Amino acid sequence: MLSKPLAVSSASWDPSQKGVCLGLMEFKRPQFSALRSYTLGSKFGHERLQKGGPIILRNVFCANQRAKRNPPVKKQEAYPQNVNLPHILPKRKKKPYPIPFKEIKQAARADKKLADMNIEKALEPPKNGLLVPDLIPVAYEVVDAWKVLIKGLAQLLHIIPVHACSECSEVHVAQTGHHIQDCLGQTSSSRRSFHSWVKGSINDMLVPIESYHLYDPFGRRIKHETRFEFDRIPAVVELCIQAGVDIPEYPTRRRTKPVRMIGKKVIDRGGFVEEPKPWCSANSSSLVDLDTYGACGLYPPPPLSGVARIAQETMDAYEIVRLGVEKLMRKYTVKACGYCSEVHVGPWGHNVKLCGEFKHQWRDGKHGWQDATVEEVFPPNYVWHVEDPKGPPLRGAVKRFYGKAPAVVELCMQAGAQIPCKYKPMMRLDIVVPESEEARLVA
Repeated sequence: MLSKPLAVSSASWDPSQKGVCLGLMEFKRPQFSALRSYTLGSKFGHERLQKGGPIILRNVFCANQRAKRNPPVKKQEAYPQNVNLPHILPKRKKKPYPIPFKEIKQAARADKKLADMNIEKALEPPKNGLLVPDLIPVAYEVVDAWKVLIKGLAQLLHIIPVHACSECSEVHVAQTGHHIQDCLGQTSSSRRSFHSWVKGSINDMLVPIESYHLYDPFGRRIKHETRFEFDRIPAVVELCIQAGVDIPEYPTRRRTKPVRMIGKKVIDRGGFVEEPKPWCSANSSSLVDLDTYGACGLYPPPPLSGVARIAQETMDAYEIVRLGVEKLMRKYTVKACGYCSEVHVGPWGHNVKLCGEFKHQWRDGKHGWQDATVEEVFPPNYVWHVEDPKGPPLRGAVKRFYGKAPAVVELCMQAGAQIPCKYKPMMRLDIVVPESEEARLVA
């Protein structure tokens, strides 16, 4: 602390100099006998400090006449101008976990700690077998939109040509197939990686992801020997059934008392109930509307005046199904294999040994279950976006300038529907595709 207050005084300054002088201040401090004489030479105008004299610090602060203004902040657009194409996961590696593995281990340790203390795990619907009342209308809305989506695609396929490769999973929506050499089929080397195009079907637009129907998801697991005793239905329909949709042909158990668990062990599931046998024929009209098998033969071609309306209804139904599945999966557990495309709707996976992907011999054909994503339950199936469906086919030399979109979105857009804005950045609508000679000059 200083023994005397600081003396502050102002000095004159030359107004002809550039800049504005903010102030010239003198600070007088008491004399220090042990201070050596030295010179402070700086641009701030410090005076010479000598031994035996007062210490005078004189600082001059100058700034420009024009104060710097903050640059205007650009508003971030809801969707970027262009986004990269979806990344294709390698088949010889396990899929990444949708939830960080560190969080999975922390939750497992917390459950084990409670189990060691013999404390019952606190479960909330639907983890305890009860329904979530707020999601029952969502499940019915998804089922209704699923029926509209199947019917609309079956009608549009009579008008808009769709091509599928007979050797791989490539799909193309245009008058003719593209000439991009990216076929990965078994005989692709003999065709120089060109695709072998055939007429596409509704299963090429909606990838058939099926799941076992369970009367009691918390009951006995499906074994490899008993797999034929359970029906296979679309995973979207099975998810809606477990969320509260009642279909007479596919009954399910509705609990009134919650399931109790300690750790991973179920201590009270209300007993095992024998699954009732289906009383109705499998060819009923309600089941035909929920499956894509033979849908194109059930619905006739629409009139040309109503193609745009059907396309818009199909596009809206596609969005309802996708958003509804996303809402249901936030609460209801869906498992997916980390190596293949198998999906199981329920608290834990089944024990059917039908996985034939990477390192299946080490697992004896069992699936590597992990939490599923929306893309695994309701795959988008991206296809190349064609600006002019009746124009020349797409070329492989300029494929980096082409965009992609889900197959249903591309089909509805060519039929005259208005697509949502979130799909436009991936379709790269604002990029002009150059000629083959000009593509080499583009950076």
